Amino acid sequence: MTKHLLYILALILTLAACTSSPHDARQTDEAAPMYPDYADVTIPVNIAPLNFLLRDNVSRVCVYINNVEFANQRGNEVVFDLEAWRTLLAANQGKTLEVQIVAEDADGWKAYKPFRWTVTADRVDPYLTYRLIEPDYEVYNNLVLQERCVENFKVRNFADYGMVGNQCMNCHTYAHQEAGMSMFYLRGQDGGAILNDKGKLTKLNLKRDDMVSGSVYFGFSPSDRYVVFSTNVIIPAFHSLGSKRMEVFDTKSDVYVADLTHHVFIDSPLLADSTRLETFPTFSPDGKYIYYCTAHRLDSLGGLTSLKYSLCRIPFDEETGKIGTDVDTIYNARTAGKSVCHPRISPDGQFLVYTVADYGTFPIWHRESDLQMMNLSTGEVSDMPKVNSAMSDTYHSWSSNSRWLAFASKRDDGLYGKVYYTHIDKKGVCSKPFVLPQAHPSFYDNSLKSFNAPEQGNGRLPFSVTDVQKVLSASAIEFR
Repeated sequence: MTKHLLYILALILTLAACTSSPHDARQTDEAAPMYPDYADVTIPVNIAPLNFLLRDNVSRVCVYINNVEFANQRGNEVVFDLEAWRTLLAANQGKTLEVQIVAEDADGWKAYKPFRWTVTADRVDPYLTYRLIEPDYEVYNNLVLQERCVENFKVRNFADYGMVGNQCMNCHTYAHQEAGMSMFYLRGQDGGAILNDKGKLTKLNLKRDDMVSGSVYFGFSPSDRYVVFSTNVIIPAFHSLGSKRMEVFDTKSDVYVADLTHHVFIDSPLLADSTRLETFPTFSPDGKYIYYCTAHRLDSLGGLTSLKYSLCRIPFDEETGKIGTDVDTIYNARTAGKSVCHPRISPDGQFLVYTVADYGTFPIWHRESDLQMMNLSTGEVSDMPKVNSAMSDTYHSWSSNSRWLAFASKRDDGLYGKVYYTHIDKKGVCSKPFVLPQAHPSFYDNSLKSFNAPEQGNGRLPFSVTDVQKVLSASAIEFR
């Protein structure tokens, strides 16, 4: 019996010695067929694990970080342990990690070309809100607003179609990335602007009889006393060319300010000119200016390609609540030959990022839509070549420390929008973007929703879907 056991043990050891291991891998200059593409990116120290899969037909994947085995998993997916990941990033703030992926296929082990992860101490805001919406046309059925903790994979709905009669909900916007003050708009019966003030929800009627609609796009002043907003009559139209699906544009739009303390509107003929379209308003971080986009109204649909918006600003006094009279043009559509929308200024007041397209004001339907960044101190404009793709890149928002830009991109397939992050240093240098990590590497392959209008927040929103449902039946606060 003893000799028999020794024979079996010897046979096992012999077979084991003949089996290849990752250390026997054949070297290759091929980049790993990794999805999502997380190669050579800069990541914040507090980001969730960058889980990924390999498109190759492999049976096992090993990951080495700085020559230390960090993951060894069967199949083509790699899911990192959350606590081990946090420890790794915390120990390597300000450092660069070399990552080597080794995979086993039918021919044995193969080592792909190494890449790097640069870990920055510039933290990203821990929360992200966005709208999950059907990617095609203007369907808003089964729409939800979600909040995701980007330090892990916890996600929740804070406004749900099932609890508000399947009514349309527009984008949720923080006041200066603060979770204690934010707003979104519920459309339809009993709808209105839903204001979150430290968890207390109130419904506001931000519409006067002479306004073309209720509030659509908006932003808070530094004191949170004022909200600047646009009113828009939005029209969808279909293209006859197969290369373009749809067009969405304004036939009327104006900009107003709402005083949240005294419940009054503040207006200016310069922001509500019947011959022009004014939209996408936002306050500068110091509250001294309102930035907005403007264009001449269309005479007919045939002139749609000539609809090009300029970016302007007008003074605003937070102490008196008065709008100034001197309009400055920041981006001239006539000389630039492009149309601009979605101006967003970094909280430190240094950079202005906006979207440019060939024409119009609804860039998610324009493949040529790109982000541009202006240095407000020097006037220098960057085309952000590391950030933009061949598909639509737009709907951007800043982190509270002005170092991270989140934006929606359709770069994968031209149809589904996903949230990407890029690091922007104090000199305006941008890093290669990376997509919002998910717990399951195949998440984006299986998702049938677009991530729309991502907004970064520094804390968890202090209300729930139930609170939203309750406020829908409450009376709206009227403004005059």
